[in-house]
Amino acid sequence: MTIGAPREDPGPGPDARSDGEGDADATHGMHPAYFTTRFRIRDPIEDWPQEFVIISAYATTGETWTDEENERADQELEAALTKLGVWTHPVLGFSTESDHAEPSRAARLSIDEARELGRRFRQLAIFHVRGDQLSVTGCEEGAALVRVGRFRERLHPGPAW
Repeated sequence: MTIGAPREDPGPGPDARSDGEGDADATHGMHPAYFTTRFRIRDPIEDWPQEFVIISAYATTGETWTDEENERADQELEAALTKLGVWTHPVLGFSTESDHAEPSRAARLSIDEARELGRRFRQLAIFHVRGDQLSVTGCEEGAALVRVGRFRERLHPGPAW
């Protein structure tokens, strides 16, 4: 699915933009942690797909699940993506402001497919990357795509987890 270029509305930071229709709150009520998230990968990737999503199955922001529940959900997400037969790569989403980190998957899915999968795994939001532009969007149908910044500036080398 092709997504139109986001509008140039101010957001939570200098690079943030939204495709919302004149929304005063360009974060669209999303948790601030989404706008400071960084990513690690175990193995370098020379050629990232032009467009992909980053999705997690771990506890939704604000919820607490047991380690077993998180790990089971992560394994089920990996199995679901394998069944779809799409390109995937493990990614660790983490915060530089806290000790929070969670395994995620980069996957070549359309926004609609990713939102549906996000809802299936009880997620509030997913990340979307087009070129080098990182955005976040809610998992509900028709949610605004909110620009966060440059993906590669948020990608950190080294041992992921």
